[in-house]
Amino acid sequence: MMKLLPAIPIILLSAITLTGLSGCSKEDPFDKLTNLENADLPSTENESGGILPDLSEKENLGDTQVGKSIKLDEITQDTGIDFTYRNGREAGNNSILESLGGGVAIFDYDLNGTLDIFFPGGGKYEGENKQKITGLPGALYSNDGQANFQNVAAVSFTDNQTLYTHGCQVGDFDNDGFPDFVLTGWDRLLLFHNQGDGTFLEINETAGLDNTLWSSSGAWADYNGDGLLDFYVCNYVNWSFENHPYCDGPTPTQREICPPKEFAPLPDNIYYSNGDGTFHNAREFANLNDLGKGLGVMSADYDLDGDVDIYVANDTVANFLYINDGTGQFEERGTLHSVAFDGVGNSNGSMGIDVGDYNLDGKPDIWVANYEQEAFALYRNDGQAMFTYVSDRTGVTSLGGLFVGFGSLFYDFDYDGDEDVLVTNGHVINYPRSGSLLQLPVLLVNEKNANNEYRKMIRKKFDDHGYMATGHMGRGLALGDLDDDGDADFVFSNNVEPAAVVQNSTEQTGLNIRVKLIGRTTNRDAVGSILTLKTSERDYVRLTRGGASYLSQSDPRMYWSLPAGTTVKSLVIRWPDGQVQEVQDIPTDRTLTVVQARM
Repeated sequence: MMKLLPAIPIILLSAITLTGLSGCSKEDPFDKLTNLENADLPSTENESGGILPDLSEKENLGDTQVGKSIKLDEITQDTGIDFTYRNGREAGNNSILESLGGGVAIFDYDLNGTLDIFFPGGGKYEGENKQKITGLPGALYSNDGQANFQNVAAVSFTDNQTLYTHGCQVGDFDNDGFPDFVLTGWDRLLLFHNQGDGTFLEINETAGLDNTLWSSSGAWADYNGDGLLDFYVCNYVNWSFENHPYCDGPTPTQREICPPKEFAPLPDNIYYSNGDGTFHNAREFANLNDLGKGLGVMSADYDLDGDVDIYVANDTVANFLYINDGTGQFEERGTLHSVAFDGVGNSNGSMGIDVGDYNLDGKPDIWVANYEQEAFALYRNDGQAMFTYVSDRTGVTSLGGLFVGFGSLFYDFDYDGDEDVLVTNGHVINYPRSGSLLQLPVLLVNEKNANNEYRKMIRKKFDDHGYMATGHMGRGLALGDLDDDGDADFVFSNNVEPAAVVQNSTEQTGLNIRVKLIGRTTNRDAVGSILTLKTSERDYVRLTRGGASYLSQSDPRMYWSLPAGTTVKSLVIRWPDGQVQEVQDIPTDRTLTVVQARM
């Protein structure tokens, strides 16, 4: 049964009380984890016979009791996926270009009801002096529905190797029902237009996505409200072989990859659709800031006012929060809204990002994975997109500064109704002070005390020697129900290390809800929608978004994992154009597809 509701009015407060940045509190109730700075360091042999330090034992701090039911098993060898992102490091250039790595995208490219996977290929150096930058082909893996995959990049014409690639962002930019995607990378973009017959046509030049800067992440969304997807692209730093300084390692004879602070920032770009399959650069109209070093971007309605805002994770400089005025013009308010810096006012090396409602108050909170010796950031949304830094009071800072965090995802792993956080980690330089190049993924389980007075993000310790308990050069991370059993599985893309598929083998003790939206008068992907699942326990909110994680694209469906005994009453959808629609009779054994009702 489906009924149409009137649009919900948006009430703006006449005065907003600013919440200051919060530092460490003496009343922080959470114990710090043991400091193991002097622990013995095991090592792992790399593919060239050298030794890569692996701090798996040192890093594997946490609680074996928390999330006891959660079971994550690597199944890569059983899937047919055999892919490694390459960065050209064998040339010996030691360039910062090699540090970004690659992402992964999960989407149903052929609309056969199963989720497929695309990996950007990376690149290499050619020429006599090994300074000609060129690309390597990506891989498109087609799913037979049982998580068995076949590489169809050649027959689908997605094996283009003209671009040194990093990220993949999926969006149906022409609203024809077939998902298209953009590849970001060195000094150019590629736009693959889905032909609807299992093949793609690369049309970047004719489409007008003329970004000629070094790009990292991107985000599709309808920023100006015309019903068509636009594209935001993060550009990183002004490195080239003409600007390639020598940076010392531990000794002058050991060359280190230079840090981003050695280079000037590059301005981001935003491309608005012309309505005919082409785009124009609207960065001046949109009022974009020139001072970022963008690595991550995520578009969502952070202030719940009916238009899509933008959050940008920058490396070593302030993060941006662009608030949309409804016309596609933005005001950058990262500092004003307390999401530009950490709890003591420092800018961080920010990379992986996601949005979720960790405290179940109905407002979207922001997660940011940062560089080592910097705490990961959790920003609580207090309303009207005004945030408070809560990493200290939620226990996130108890992780210490061991990790260099990249791909990040909110997902409810333990069927208790609240979202947990998964992060993939790995170092970016040759000689880190910690000695740790290979790093463990981190799963933070969202727990509350008996009186629900506070929440704590507790690290789950994996001790089964599987993928989650061993170190990796983690970069991209995406989720999707690859085997169609109701819960989400996870794909990890690593830097010069085979990608991994991790199956969610957790016993399904509760209800799994999966929802796919199809817009009619709004953009077909429905980016910018707000979904409220009404249950006997409480309301649970999800936001459709563009971008998120790091260089990666997750399945666009929304996921809920609910406690056993929960009764689902209805799903209320506020579409990006303000239309509100309520759906009842929510299935738990299959995906619910909701097509926007006709007005």
